[in-house]
Amino acid sequence: MSPISSCIEWLTVPGTTGRLMLYRTYALDAKNERVTRALVMIHGAGRDVDSYYRSAIAAGFLADALDNTIIITPRFASGHASGDDKECHDKLAADELSWHCEGNATWKNGGAAVTEPRLTSFDVADELVRLLARREVFPNLRSIVIAGHSAGGQFAVRYAMANRVQDRVSVAMSYVVANPSSYTYLDVLRPTHAAMISRYPTLAPGYQRVPEPSQKPFVEFENAKACPGYDKWPYGLEERVGYSANVSNADLKRQLVARPVTYLLGELDILPLYGFDSTCSAMAQGPTRLARGVAYTKYVTEVLGAQHRQVIVPACPHSARCMLTSDVSLPVLFPKQ
Repeated sequence: MSPISSCIEWLTVPGTTGRLMLYRTYALDAKNERVTRALVMIHGAGRDVDSYYRSAIAAGFLADALDNTIIITPRFASGHASGDDKECHDKLAADELSWHCEGNATWKNGGAAVTEPRLTSFDVADELVRLLARREVFPNLRSIVIAGHSAGGQFAVRYAMANRVQDRVSVAMSYVVANPSSYTYLDVLRPTHAAMISRYPTLAPGYQRVPEPSQKPFVEFENAKACPGYDKWPYGLEERVGYSANVSNADLKRQLVARPVTYLLGELDILPLYGFDSTCSAMAQGPTRLARGVAYTKYVTEVLGAQHRQVIVPACPHSARCMLTSDVSLPVLFPKQ
């Protein structure tokens, strides 16, 4: 990583120890009357926060939004190499928080920091929202967008479902969920191929299937005995850990349905590459990321009654740069005010 020192700030959540590094286009503590919107961009599983910051900046430039938008990309570093976190080898600064990068209690699911068990990654997002909502610092801020791609998309959709800060701030919040490998279902239903029908081919090349006319889009998962983890957190609501463990099932459903969520899905994200989750719990949601996103949008809108949006991003595979800078993505990331 080649950080630009003028773009870095360190965040400490009150009442906890340790600090988290983030990139931002404007200081979080300097009064700024020009800022009218905020974009919080969550990185993917590689924790390449500098790359995501550059992509978010590029998107802001293309949207002509850099002058009035504060862009923030926090780093959920994983420098705690243990038996469960074999890929966590980030170099940590002094007192920098460290997070699990594998298992059900990772940063992308609202899990607690390894070095500060009282603090979850969703608590960090809560603190960022509270800081942004201060009228004495950002008096003209009107919207906050929480967005993420890949593992960051998992963070965004589960944060939309679980967070308790949205109803406590006077700024409109929305969520952008781009190409995650899995979603959280709120019951035992899982999609059939009938739920994955789209004008775009959603299955892997050479494996397009035509559903039977009588096939229901969602049915009770038939392979539950062979895949007992399919309904456990983060794929379902059972055995939740971290931030969401303190939120009731009813509140998780109510909040997910009520909150404005847009699913950005890459038209070409149909290959099992770049950290694709191929566990049986994830495969129960669909064979590709695109299929899973198409099905989940149908689930939350038609089964749960949400008013969520789906945007298919043309010609984009599993690429954050492509997804974030597409013409169809810019109005979602930088909404008109």
